[in-house]
Amino acid sequence: MTPSTIDRDAGYRLLAEMAGPSTVESTLTGLDSLAPGFPDWIVTALFGGTYQREGLALRDRQIANLAALTAIGGVEPQLDDHVRNSLRIGMSPREIVEVMVHLAPYAGVPRALAGLRVAAGVFADGPGSAGGTDDAGGAGDADGTAPGGAR
Repeated sequence: MTPSTIDRDAGYRLLAEMAGPSTVESTLTGLDSLAPGFPDWIVTALFGGTYQREGLALRDRQIANLAALTAIGGVEPQLDDHVRNSLRIGMSPREIVEVMVHLAPYAGVPRALAGLRVAAGVFADGPGSAGGTDDAGGAGDADGTAPGGAR
């Protein structure tokens, strides 16, 4: 068995890479004023711990996050963040949509539709909102990145 390691600095670097430094700063500062120490625990334990484990590529971890958050439901702000993070690490809007469509028979059509609504909102915000991702596109792209009626 490989012991788990936790690397706080690696966690903050990874989160900055995925979410962008300004997003990290604004989110963590606000949350820390409400729940002191909690943001540091999240970054250290998740991004400096779980994300640092061997066995899954970052892209695969993001697919798992998108699937889990969509299936859980009721966590739209976190799903929004992970859609943006997925775009930032190079996933295409089409791939993100397919993750959510694939969940319909497993998690239910309403949850898949809710996930698609979140994704469509992120795609509609444009490339700049996803940290410079060039392929974020609009919600009504001809390539079908966001199906009609998903809003």
